[in-house]
Amino acid sequence: MNITEKILAAHAGKDGVSPGELINAKVDFLLANDITAPIAISEFKKIGAPGVFDRDRIALIPDHFAPQKDIKAAEQCKLMREFSKQQGLSNYFEVGRMGVEHALLPEQGLVLPGDLIIGADSHTCTYGALGAFSTGVGSTDLAAAMATGECWFKVPEAMKFIYYGTPQKWVTGKDFILHTIGDIGVDGALYMSMELEGEAITELSMHARLTMCNMAIEAGAKNGIIAPDAATEAYVKERAKRPYVFYSSDPDATYVDTREYDCSKIPLTVSCPHLPSNTKPAEELSDFDIRIDQAVVGSCTNGRLEDLREAAAVLKGNTVHPDVRMIVIPATQRIYRQAMEEGLFGIFLDAGASVSTPTCGPCLGGHMGVLAAGERAIATTNRNFRGRMGHPESEVYLSNPAVAAASAVLGRIGTPQELGL
Repeated sequence: MNITEKILAAHAGKDGVSPGELINAKVDFLLANDITAPIAISEFKKIGAPGVFDRDRIALIPDHFAPQKDIKAAEQCKLMREFSKQQGLSNYFEVGRMGVEHALLPEQGLVLPGDLIIGADSHTCTYGALGAFSTGVGSTDLAAAMATGECWFKVPEAMKFIYYGTPQKWVTGKDFILHTIGDIGVDGALYMSMELEGEAITELSMHARLTMCNMAIEAGAKNGIIAPDAATEAYVKERAKRPYVFYSSDPDATYVDTREYDCSKIPLTVSCPHLPSNTKPAEELSDFDIRIDQAVVGSCTNGRLEDLREAAAVLKGNTVHPDVRMIVIPATQRIYRQAMEEGLFGIFLDAGASVSTPTCGPCLGGHMGVLAAGERAIATTNRNFRGRMGHPESEVYLSNPAVAAASAVLGRIGTPQELGL
């Protein structure tokens, strides 16, 4: 079996599972946010369960429209807050203590290798970077799991992606995954497990691995996953709130397709409107004078400390273009404090960028950076569908933090190399 099948089999109490098989499996951790939790809470109440299956295995995180942007958002968050108190949930994260959910939970040691994790958010696939089976579900499935601690799954087929070679300067995990999605398309791994491996993956830091698995859903995948190794152990051992298990694929595991990528040939990559798969080399776009109105560094994809460091390395000694507004959003309160103590905020502010409290905000066109008609943004987020960050006639380009920061300085989509970096 491959790593995904092993995790699913273990949680279903079976010796083995095979692609296409329908199973019922025990869940280690569940999560929802201020958009999806209220629906799950409503459905949970209809079930009539006496209480949640485990008050320590459910996280409710107000991060999408929080800090609350209007009355409706406030009511959604209030509902979560009251339900958490009523059920005695230990993992409700209030504004001031919260963060973007998919950055917060690994940081807190609440999602771990070998886990089976579901979340009422499509980017729950992020935690595959830790060697967990992690996937998004609907709010009604989450409600049932809150009551029973179980969920149904169809075992996915698997694709293997092998990355080798030494990447060029400024090229990161974000470029690897954008390049991959550009290669296979937004449905190229539809309902499959994307298993990422190879020497280039081994060399990646955890923040870059989290970025790659975060965007597995943008290729249509059921989950993205990386077998845990020494880097995983170093990351989780100081955070883990409970025991964890390392799984790996058998040498004779079967895959419906295997793709290999020479990372030394992967360029700084940008996804152009209106699909993550519409990728182009950033250097090529530099020639087209694609003017931008906004640059965003943050989100569950690229809001970690290392991402902010990359952006700061580009911005240091430079100034954001007068026609551009730049928004930097640390993904959690801990990252916010670390960035502040390292002096990154000073670099951002000196360059003319704004720094926000943790929020998903602009990524989904929620608040703190919504686009008007005709405006164009470059962002380190994960989706650039039409209207994703605001008006249907706006445009979103996706990139890594260094390219987003360089573009903010240039006033158009460009590269750090154009700034002599």
